[in-house]
Amino acid sequence: MKKTILLFMVLAFTFGVKAQTVDKKWGIGAGVGAYGTLKDGGTGFMPELYLSRYLSPKFDLLLRGNMGLFRSGLESNLDLANPTLNLRYKLTDESKKFRPYLMAGPGFLADNAETGLNFNAGLGAKYYFKPATAVYFDAGYINGIEVTSGGKQIRENLWKATVGLEFDFGTALDSDMDGVSDNKDECPNTPAGVAVDAKGCPVDSDGDGVADYIDDCPTVAGITSLKGCPDSDKDGVADKDDACPEIAGLANLKGCPDADGDGIADKDDKCANTPKGWKVDASGCPIDTDKDGLFDNEDDCPTVAGPKDNKGCPVKELTAEELEAKKMKVEPVYFDFNKASYFTGEKSKIDQLVNLLKENSNYKVNISGHADNVGADAYNLNLSKNRVNAVVKTITASGIKKNRILSQKALGESSPAATNDTDEGRALNRRVEFEVVK
Repeated sequence: MKKTILLFMVLAFTFGVKAQTVDKKWGIGAGVGAYGTLKDGGTGFMPELYLSRYLSPKFDLLLRGNMGLFRSGLESNLDLANPTLNLRYKLTDESKKFRPYLMAGPGFLADNAETGLNFNAGLGAKYYFKPATAVYFDAGYINGIEVTSGGKQIRENLWKATVGLEFDFGTALDSDMDGVSDNKDECPNTPAGVAVDAKGCPVDSDGDGVADYIDDCPTVAGITSLKGCPDSDKDGVADKDDACPEIAGLANLKGCPDADGDGIADKDDKCANTPKGWKVDASGCPIDTDKDGLFDNEDDCPTVAGPKDNKGCPVKELTAEELEAKKMKVEPVYFDFNKASYFTGEKSKIDQLVNLLKENSNYKVNISGHADNVGADAYNLNLSKNRVNAVVKTITASGIKKNRILSQKALGESSPAATNDTDEGRALNRRVEFEVVK
């Protein structure tokens, strides 16, 4: 009977496996040790084989076989055989190299040509010196069965202690082929070829939340919107692309500021206070296309050189008629609000007219008076008439005969020179105008 049981155990363990991890759910192990009775009976040699199947992070189902050999005090070299089915409780997770455990379960014991059901319990520990290879040690209690020895019914309860090696194997599914099984992969759809960490997620060396494979600055923490690169001045331009990384600026100027808004970065602008809207050259200075000393934006003739006093335009040779018309032009005389007396400084214009008439006996003048729109039309018409009279009085008092004045018209507010909606415009409408004719 013992030989039959021994053969069964050898065949069973030849195909046996032992569970170790969620990835390598199968393994095989073998060990050697000693055993003995809890009371008198001597000690012997105990080899063992075992197999198991991973059930969960905490439990394995373990099939173990032990044989008792060469026990002292016995004539037979084979004392017992004891296959057991144990549930093993793991005290640590599989990330640790040292993994203690508890185990217990029923068994079938063949002892002294008699057989029967029994149970066992024990504790042990494993130490993984390679990813799939561990050395183990465990010790336990084996509950004996009643047997006849020397004409007496006895029950031999046993102790045992063994040491051995375990070898894990098995293939775990790795859908994205990143080297981390699907069981442990927290990022199961990682693109092919991307370096991953122990959890199967793309490596993020700088811990900024942007994986290295899409991080333009993988060794320096940055922000997601800039592909993992930092932006010290918070201007939306990554420091690596920012020509002025410590000063906030504009994206189109590589992150540099442009105080005068001329399109040239301050660091390159040799004319930093250019008026808004002016055309500038590469150095940020206003352009003077015709090189006449006036910038294009203040030059009435930017492509043709001319003197400053002619607003940058070339001086035109006037005809005799144009020269005379220019000489005959006299600026209007202006008045204060609701007044018929002109401003003191305006008399010089009247003096200009008087001199012109004295020097040119063939010249005559038409005079028209005007008002702003404040007040009634009739009032303003009369006011403009009084303004004409005030100017005519000064002209005649200066020696100009009345017949040199061809007409005196009071137009009131009917012919404004500027808008009446503003103070400035109304001031320009309170006037007396001159038309010098031959």
